[in-house]
This record gives sequence, structure tokens and C-alpha cells, in this order.
Amino acid sequence: MKMKPLHDRILVTRIEEEHKTAGGIIIPDTAKEKPLQGKVVAVGAGKILEDGSRRSLDVKEGHRILFGKYSGTEIKIDGKEHLILREDDILGILED
Repeated sequence: MKMKPLHDRILVTRIEEEHKTAGGIIIPDTAKEKPLQGKVVAVGAGKILEDGSRRSLDVKEGHRILFGKYSGTEIKIDGKEHLILREDDILGILED
């Protein structure tokens, strides 16, 4: 199934973090927090401003982003967990 977010919304998949600490201790699933990084899967056309014009989004498909702990809405598409965020919920774009 394909999904196209509307306006300034962004579809993201979370990027899983390591299951071990630097010292080699394995962290159980019950003690882990959800990752705050994700990969942009799809973006909307842009935010509609008060004058009716549309401002395109700064993030693009494929970007790695950082977002707030309680940001967005969790959904499932084809059995995979995704997150829908507004552009305002994104804290930054991670660059390699």
C-alpha cells in the first residue's frame, strides 16, 4: 500500500538503535525506549500559508531525522510501524 501524507505531514520509519551497550551488555526489550531517529518515507506537498500559497518542506524522502519523544501519531502500514509527524515536530536532519 502506498501512502501520501497531506500538507506538512511526514511519514517516518523509526531507526532501531543498538541492542548492546559499549561494554557489551545486552539491553532487554522491556528496558529500551523507542528510538528518536527515523528515515523519511514520504512527505506532503507543503504547508499552506495564510495567504493561500504553499511552502515546500525542508525534509525530503530518504533524510534521516531527529524528532521529539512524544511527537507524531503511530500507525501500521502493511504490518510495519510508522510515525506521522508534522514538520514542526522535527528537531533536525542528521547528516553523515
